[in-house]
Amino acid sequence: MNKLLAALTGAGLLFLGSVNAMADEAAISDEAKQTLSKAEADVKEAQSKGALWTTAKDALKGAKAAAAKGDNATVIKEAKIASEHAQLGIQQLSYPQTK
Repeated sequence: MNKLLAALTGAGLLFLGSVNAMADEAAISDEAKQTLSKAEADVKEAQSKGALWTTAKDALKGAKAAAAKGDNATVIKEAKIASEHAQLGIQQLSYPQTK
């Protein structure tokens, strides 16, 4: 009986944790979601080309943390920085090499 109660309690807590995570993600605006999605794609592309700047990675991490808190303004701000820095890293690949 105690094992069954413990299992049901654990399952209930996992379910509530999932619901809370979905609620937090759903709490951000469509604009914030789109900006974050673009940043994720830009960072992924830069990383695949070996051109990812640490500032882009850090900004994306900040945008995701803000999304978890439902902070639309910070999501948009950090995601735009992540996209811009990822794109600059890719552009940098075309610069002439120095000796």
